[in-house]
Amino acid sequence: MNRSPLDQAVTRWVLEALGPHTRVSGVTPLAGATSSSLYRIGIEGRDRTWNVVLRLFTNSEWLRDEPKLARHEAESLIKAGEVAVNTPELIAFDESGGSCGVPAVLMTELPGAVDLRPRDQEEWLGRMADALVRVHEVSATAFPWTYFTYNDLSALTPPKWSSLAGPWGDAIRFAQGQPPETRPTFIHRDYHPVNVLWEDGRVSGIVDWVNACRGPAGIDVGHCRLNLALLAGVDAADVFLALYRAEAGSAFAYHPYWDVVSMLEFLPGPPEVYQGWVDFGLTQLTPDLMKQRLEAYLLSLVGRLHG
Repeated sequence: MNRSPLDQAVTRWVLEALGPHTRVSGVTPLAGATSSSLYRIGIEGRDRTWNVVLRLFTNSEWLRDEPKLARHEAESLIKAGEVAVNTPELIAFDESGGSCGVPAVLMTELPGAVDLRPRDQEEWLGRMADALVRVHEVSATAFPWTYFTYNDLSALTPPKWSSLAGPWGDAIRFAQGQPPETRPTFIHRDYHPVNVLWEDGRVSGIVDWVNACRGPAGIDVGHCRLNLALLAGVDAADVFLALYRAEAGSAFAYHPYWDVVSMLEFLPGPPEVYQGWVDFGLTQLTPDLMKQRLEAYLLSLVGRLHG
């Protein structure tokens, strides 16, 4: 019998949250988690079996910067229940790690799987764009978590690993200017293809809500566009934007500011291959290709600024 990667205290907490007459039948680490430990836990009850998902916040640096991560994800999951797309339901959370040793969140498992090799890329992009519009339809007026930039924009300088110092300088100066006025809404804050699940060619759910907050819809669009530019090229990022704008209509006013800020959050770099892509089978990507694609995306955004 394989030894469970969860200790007895964590297992006990999970079963207490699920109620009497339950037992753990198996524990499987989930692919794609790069900043926490994520597990699928098989549960057996009196008359059924099912799976739940457990996140353990094991990254001490992240916890030092954001000590309320478990509560943040718990409240985000509750809020995400208003989205017209499937999202995990909160079962329980251990805010301080008093029961699990580290902060933890227990949630339901969604059907579906990550798809990074779509048969029809435009349809794939369109369905992701539509799902993101559904997120942004949710008001976040009273939501306590608010958007902030991960980098200090005032301290950024062109990266030394790139020969495009001029375009990087243009992008940085633009981001250091006054942000455009925007209508805050509920945002995922880490929306990209690894956090979207698929079943029978349709989006079956959106996962990983730990960073959700009240903020500009453009930062979600920009973050996804950056990921698409690195994953599949600038054309894919541009098609996603066009499809999102068409679906959102007058509710969304595009501004390149949020694209630029999203891109600059990856500095100082250099860009690396995202481990989540490797975990889901994309092993042909290289750091050199990431650099080429990021610089191509930079030039496309600077072109928008001067266009």
